[in-house]
Amino acid sequence: MADPLMVMAEDSVVKRAPRGGGGGTLGRYLVIRALLIIPTVFILVTTVFVLMRTTGDPITAALGGRLTPDQLAQRIHEAGYDRPLVAQYLDYIRGVLTGDFGTTISDNRPVIDVLKTYGLATLELVCYGLVVAFIVGIPLGMVAAYFRDKVPDAFLRVFAILCYATPVFFAGLLLKLVFSVWLGWFPVAGRASTGIELQIQLLPDKSGIYLIDAYRTGTPGAVLDVLKHAVLPAITLGLATAGIFLRLVRTNVIGTLGTDYVDAARSRGVSESRLVRKHAYRPALIPIITVIGLQIALLLSGAVLTETTFEWKGLGFQLVQYIKARDYVAVQGIVTLIAVIVAVTNFLVDILAALIDPRVRY
Repeated sequence: MADPLMVMAEDSVVKRAPRGGGGGTLGRYLVIRALLIIPTVFILVTTVFVLMRTTGDPITAALGGRLTPDQLAQRIHEAGYDRPLVAQYLDYIRGVLTGDFGTTISDNRPVIDVLKTYGLATLELVCYGLVVAFIVGIPLGMVAAYFRDKVPDAFLRVFAILCYATPVFFAGLLLKLVFSVWLGWFPVAGRASTGIELQIQLLPDKSGIYLIDAYRTGTPGAVLDVLKHAVLPAITLGLATAGIFLRLVRTNVIGTLGTDYVDAARSRGVSESRLVRKHAYRPALIPIITVIGLQIALLLSGAVLTETTFEWKGLGFQLVQYIKARDYVAVQGIVTLIAVIVAVTNFLVDILAALIDPRVRY
């Protein structure tokens, strides 16, 4: 049975620009894609707002049962949640447009501060996961194509299926059990050791990205310590995407190897390994770029479970804590930010894909 994601990717890279006057230009393509961001984000923000209100007002959800009815009513009135839903929605939209996502109920912090504090930690983890996906998925995809329909190819195809079919939390727990508990090669949890963590927190102007901050501390071994803490979370998060990349690269390298110009090179005596490395490599990367926006969404969703499993204090970890506390104001802000990031990332990926391969423009 064909993988739906692979079918989408393969279909997207064969779209050809329409013929006729003025159609298919890069400028028009970019304008259309930019304009589509507005309704996409608007729909996402509205959906999040409505879903968060299906359980009632956030004050009752978070503090119901812990306050007297009079105290609860007073808090609801002060927060403005006793007003009509339309008025609350319009205020929320105005706040989002100005960067005000409200104040958390459980710890009374501006949501924008929560996003700034923990967002970079999630960004760092996602970047690590992408590195793992590229390092594992692309070379193994080329190997699978080179050994098409042979034992290595069959093994790698099964490996790819296991990668993106295994739940992220299960993969994380398994890696912790083997490499942290049994072998003791890597730390069990956290972003850095206690001593390094304290030094990073004492920096006057922290960047929020531990790899950079560890270097700035000047402590010998600080960067290595941060990288050791990142290995297992990065592998856990990156393997699912690596499996998808492996399948895409294999499929497209095999397709490229059957083209006329590759046959011509083969007739001149060019070796099969050189054909894979030099002639089929770059065309195989186009579908990777095409679907990378979808993978960002996958990585962000996987980051929630990965951060919880490894106590990596990023947006995903905090999202779980706020859900447990029923702090729907914070949940609403974090989910909205993730939705906006996915929409903008897809736009940037569309630009990159259009610059590399004009066939994706429309």
